[in-house]
Amino acid sequence: MNPATIPTETPLGLDQLRGLHLPGGAAGAMQGEIVAAALLGFCAALLVGLIRYWRGRTRATVRRAALAELARSRGLDPEARLLAQARLLRRLGRTLAGDAETQVTGADWAARLDELFKTDFFTRGAGRVLADGLYRRQAPDLDALDAELGRLIGHVRA
Repeated sequence: MNPATIPTETPLGLDQLRGLHLPGGAAGAMQGEIVAAALLGFCAALLVGLIRYWRGRTRATVRRAALAELARSRGLDPEARLLAQARLLRRLGRTLAGDAETQVTGADWAARLDELFKTDFFTRGAGRVLADGLYRRQAPDLDALDAELGRLIGHVRA
């Protein structure tokens, strides 16, 4: 070994070490950039929360109004009740999917309703009467139809 590379200094004792220091320019415990980032993050989280709350209330309002209208149709005679339910589905389709839904008829309308409600009730089930059978002579079970519509509308997610 080379004597020039051997350290000759003895290590400092604990009483000889200097105190801890913050990085350059940090006079206080909180730096301005850290406070600004925390405040910005809090504001962004608050904004996202308010938007989600508002959208949830809007969906609940549409669902609540549709269920109330469905309940009002229960007191009508059978033909008027069926027509009121079909009109409710048209308005609900227009509200949830846009104005293009008002132009679709027949089997295409039934398929759109199935997509909207994520079911096959309107193409294969008793809901066919609401899509294409309004003017046919038939006697659907309106109470069962009403119950299924209530369940489907209750699960609407826009």
